[in-house]
Amino acid sequence: MEAKPPADHDLDADLGREGIPDKGELNLAASRTQWSKKILIKRVLWGTVWTLLFRPSPRLFFDGFRCALLRAFGAKIGSGVKIANTVKVLYPWELEIGDGSWVGWNADIYNYARVKIGKQAVVSQYSYLCTGTHDYTDPKFPLIFFPITIGDQAWVAADCFVAPGVTIGDGAIVASRSVVTKDQPAWMICAGHPCKPIKERPAIKS
Repeated sequence: MEAKPPADHDLDADLGREGIPDKGELNLAASRTQWSKKILIKRVLWGTVWTLLFRPSPRLFFDGFRCALLRAFGAKIGSGVKIANTVKVLYPWELEIGDGSWVGWNADIYNYARVKIGKQAVVSQYSYLCTGTHDYTDPKFPLIFFPITIGDQAWVAADCFVAPGVTIGDGAIVASRSVVTKDQPAWMICAGHPCKPIKERPAIKS
C-alpha cells in the first residue's frame, strides 16, 4: 500500500508553488561586475578605435595595420599574422597570437581572460572563443572567466564555439560547427557537439 504524508505536511515547502523542488531565486538586479576606471576607459578607447579604424580598414593588405592597432592596446602579436577587419576582440590586452597565424572574418574573441593562439594556427570565420560565463549557483549570477589556449599549428574550423577554460592542443583540428567544452588532445581531428577526438591527424607533407 502506498505511503501517504501526514495530513498536516506542507507539500509546498518541499515542491514550491509550481510543484517542483524549491531551487531558490536569482536576483539579477543585484548583479554588477565591478570594473576599474582604467579598464572602463580602455574599453571605451578600444571600442572607438575598432569602430573608426580597425573595422573600416580594407580587408586585403591591411593586416599589418590591424595588428599594429592591437599591439597599441597591449596585444602580443607575432610576425606575419593575418587578422580580418571584421574580427571582434573584446580586450586586446588579453590577446596573444603567435607568428604566422590567421584569424578569419567575423571571428569573435570574447576575451575577459587571456586568449592565446599559437604559431601557424588558424581560427576560421564565424568561430567564437568565449572566456566568459556566469556562476549560476550565486543569486547575483556574477560574471566569471577562464583563459583559452589554442596550440601551435592547430586549426579551429568555421563557426566553432570554444568554451571558457579550454585548451586545444598543438596540431589539433576542430571540425566546423563543433562545440568545444573540454580540452582537445594534440594532433587529433576532433568534432561534434560536444567535441570529441575522432582520429589522429595525418602528418603534414614535407
